[in-house]
Amino acid sequence: MTESCRRVFLTGFSGTGKSTVAALVADALGWRALDTDQMVEEAAGTSIPELFEREGETRFRELEAEALRQAAAQDDAVVATGGGAVLAQENRRLMAESGFVVCLEAGAAVISKRLHEARDAGKPVRPLLAGPDPVARTTEFKASRQRFYALADAIVDTDGRSAEQVAEAVVEALRAAGSWFASHPERLLLPDERPDAEAAEPLVVEAASRSYPVVVEWGALDRLGELLREAGLEGAAYVISDTSVLPRHGDRALLSLREAGFESDAFAIPAGEAHKTLETAATVYDWLVAHRAERGHALVALGGGVVGDLTGFVAATYLRGVPFVQAPTTLLAMADAAIGGKVAVDHAKGKNLIGAFYQPRLVVEDVSTLKTLPRSTVVSGSAEIIKHALILDPQLLSDLEERADDLLYLEPAFTVDIVRRNVAIKASVVAEDERDTGRRAILNYGHTIGHAIEAAAGYGISHGEADAIGMMAAAQIGKRLGVTPPALVERQRALLERFGLPTSASSLETTQAQKLDPEAILAAVALDKKVSAGSVRWVLLEDVGRAVIRSDVPPELVREVVEEVMG
Repeated sequence: MTESCRRVFLTGFSGTGKSTVAALVADALGWRALDTDQMVEEAAGTSIPELFEREGETRFRELEAEALRQAAAQDDAVVATGGGAVLAQENRRLMAESGFVVCLEAGAAVISKRLHEARDAGKPVRPLLAGPDPVARTTEFKASRQRFYALADAIVDTDGRSAEQVAEAVVEALRAAGSWFASHPERLLLPDERPDAEAAEPLVVEAASRSYPVVVEWGALDRLGELLREAGLEGAAYVISDTSVLPRHGDRALLSLREAGFESDAFAIPAGEAHKTLETAATVYDWLVAHRAERGHALVALGGGVVGDLTGFVAATYLRGVPFVQAPTTLLAMADAAIGGKVAVDHAKGKNLIGAFYQPRLVVEDVSTLKTLPRSTVVSGSAEIIKHALILDPQLLSDLEERADDLLYLEPAFTVDIVRRNVAIKASVVAEDERDTGRRAILNYGHTIGHAIEAAAGYGISHGEADAIGMMAAAQIGKRLGVTPPALVERQRALLERFGLPTSASSLETTQAQKLDPEAILAAVALDKKVSAGSVRWVLLEDVGRAVIRSDVPPELVREVVEEVMG
């Protein structure tokens, strides 16, 4: 990308430091810095506040679009764009065709503080943010634009960073970018803005105990309150999130809920699998009691699989059951964990040993939230999608092989499509076997050893990494039993490696691999939830889309394979 890219566009809300950072990035690259706001003021012969007052926002947007066209025609330029420039489809298409787009991100409270300091320094206040409550105004406007900001090729968080540090992160993002971006000129368009966009069929999970809709959209979080109303919920809705997700997406969720008439507040648990415990659940119970939460009040799980599992467990047990809504923000949770009603906390001896089957009332999957994730989290989540393809969908497997980069770079339309297809896969299995007594067991392909690896490592390894190794172990067991064709084993290995997933402990960081004791893993396998009459049920592959369950795998073969993948 750096060889062919001649322009960098900085997007983001007012107060994220675009102009300052553009100058620093330009200095680092030996390029020139441009500022579309300054170009607009030069063209209008007046300040932006005066332009708004005299000619209105429509005229400002016309001049802004022209400034952007002029900037896009110049080589070796770093362009600071206005906060609302991303709202126009033509502007986003132009930036995508002309260069690399980086969004500078910051929380609404931080932005309000920065804007207040700028105003005290004598700088004009943006016309759209003027009013008696700047924090509320900033929160509202930023939330309405977030799905557009999320389309950027890279997102750099500015909270707690100096302008110099932000500039370094922008330069690093540019240098790390591959050639993928240049070949996808429509990547900054919303899925429904594409020329080939089609109306999606509604997704519904038809579980025996309850049917419920699953909404998969780019920007669905902005409709969270509306969707809860449509699902028949009312009164209060409490958002349970974690310390990583709540600062990023909590404002959007709470604003949407309150605009729909819900009383709402939020609680953050510590982030990470190590905190999916009864002790953490107890802190949520205490918080709900303090808020006088009632049986008709809903809990909204905003986060990844850990938040969803723990919140669902609390919902199933608080007051003997309260309404539960999943709002997953990771690829793993969207494709798998948020669908099907398995809720649980971990025990020191094994993952998800304490739990229940408790279906949500609604699942709201905002695919735009994935763009704020570290690449490693996207890679980890892809393991579950690869698993679905291997056990149930040959066409999905082929699509992943052909378009791996489109998913890794979270190309909006393709990612929405992949998530929807995985939801449909999971929903079809849950409809047949809600309580995991029959066909649903095939979804555990790779999980038997994968979960054991997680437990043995003290949950210091991601779920996706552990399951990728677990899938390779299952493939090797199947191969040695004469069940799995050797060519399929290698096809699986190649795809996992293409997505950057480990296929053995040797693929992990040294410190992670050192924690994996084969004896501890074998002991955790013996405690697996799928053990029946003392025998472990193994999911193996006869072919792509043809999974079988075997309970006759010799323990000595399991030991042999575990020692191999660990060593």
